[in-house]
Amino acid sequence: MRELDRSEALGLLASVSLGRIVFTEHALPAVRPVNHLVDGDDIVIRIHEVGALAALAAPVGGPGVVVAYEADAIDPDTHLGWSVVVTGYARSGCRAEDDERYAALLHPGAGPPRTCTVRIRPDLVTGFRLDTAAPRIIPICG
Repeated sequence: MRELDRSEALGLLASVSLGRIVFTEHALPAVRPVNHLVDGDDIVIRIHEVGALAALAAPVGGPGVVVAYEADAIDPDTHLGWSVVVTGYARSGCRAEDDERYAALLHPGAGPPRTCTVRIRPDLVTGFRLDTAAPRIIPICG
């Protein structure tokens, strides 16, 4: 397992479109799959106005809501790949022209239309790559 630097981790995150957002719901951790895009260092998702994620869009002008965002690409047969976790503040809204662009780029697979944009500003970016290891040579004692 090799640790990734921030730039490499965000680059890998940008190479996939699906991840999982971790947030607090009724004082307990909750996880939802969402699609995303990376805009600069920020992760952008679209949500609908009702449901568990709607609380992420509520704080306007405040510091935001602490969330974690995780995405990965790990081969189920070889168990090789990578995983990235971003922890930061989710804030609602963005400029109208950006919101239109995000709506055109982020297409959820199912459920009601997504009408709100949430931007996650990373404070902590961690990641690792699972690479093949060199074969270990075990000395034979005799």
